[in-house]
Amino acid sequence: MKKIMCKKLNKEAEALDYLPYPGDLGKKIQESICKEAWEQWVSHQTMLINEMRLTPVDPKARKFLEEEMEKFFFGDGSQAPQGFVPEK
Repeated sequence: MKKIMCKKLNKEAEALDYLPYPGDLGKKIQESICKEAWEQWVSHQTMLINEMRLTPVDPKARKFLEEEMEKFFFGDGSQAPQGFVPEK
């Protein structure tokens, strides 16, 4: 099990053992984001898709999700849609 210093969680944790996304962004994520943070993104992305009724095959939706992914991992974070209330 390879460990990395995760930039999202700011701790040493288990590295991803696969390229999670194509291209340079996927390489950057694989090199600096741990499995735990990736799982958090997958949950957040699912919420975005469901709440905003996105179709992941739509190029506009994919571009939006990619921008949100960059914010989530390397920016100020990706926010939930306005009015979103998480289940308890």
